[in-house]
Amino acid sequence: MRTVYVNGVYTSEDQAQISIFDRGFLFGDAVYEVTAVMNGMLVDFEAHMDRLERSMAELDMVRGFERPALLTIHKTLIKNNNLQEGLVYLQVTRGAADRDFDFSEMDAAPGLVLFTQAKALDANPLAARGQKIILADDLRWGRSDIKTVQLLYASLMKTRAKRQGADDVWLCRDGKITEGSSNNAYIVTHRNEIITRELSTDILHGITRASVLRLAELHQLKIIERAFSVEELRNAKEAFSTSASGFVNPVVNVDGAVIGDGQPGHIASALRSSYVAASEAAAV
Repeated sequence: MRTVYVNGVYTSEDQAQISIFDRGFLFGDAVYEVTAVMNGMLVDFEAHMDRLERSMAELDMVRGFERPALLTIHKTLIKNNNLQEGLVYLQVTRGAADRDFDFSEMDAAPGLVLFTQAKALDANPLAARGQKIILADDLRWGRSDIKTVQLLYASLMKTRAKRQGADDVWLCRDGKITEGSSNNAYIVTHRNEIITRELSTDILHGITRASVLRLAELHQLKIIERAFSVEELRNAKEAFSTSASGFVNPVVNVDGAVIGDGQPGHIASALRSSYVAASEAAAV
């Protein structure tokens, strides 16, 4: 049974409790981060904490936690749960108070929850065979750049994809791809250009995205940051997604149509190998 962290206390997962008045529970008033663990070490930890602080600032949340303390909690959970490969989930809520839409007068400490999940990240079967995805309208709220726990629509669409025999969903707005259910989206043109949507309020500013684009530059690949259309996706040489839990995962089929030759593309596979190696070398 796992050890988890809840509001200052390390406890077993079956004993963990939060208040029914916690605004994360009542309003989805919470932000989160998921940090990959490889060989018992944290991948891109500082970048994840940078984004956490940004998300909290965007929602006018009291910070309340110092980064060294958060690192200690992460490390303690990894050690106590003997986690070698997987994820650490961190969630910050505005705190607990009587239910009220208005939080301007609220005087409560933010809530903090962390737990680990064992998961095969390096030997991911999706990377070996490539993902099948479906497309769906992007009906999320307009601030997808803030990593909130308001994930109901993405959850509904990913479940729809699974029921249709696919692995994931990519979301579309005005005929253009925004991103996946929990990942950033890319195509590779027949000129070996990588196209991915530019940073804006339309997409999450992915930590893995930033790392992979840096690696692509080292590979001397041309990167074009703009929205790409559904037609461009279907005619692409390759497609792939990036995320903290999936690293770089090729896409080989969209709504039943084969992408490229139907096999994981060379560029996506090369970027995945480079990302794994770089992450292992820089993990803390």
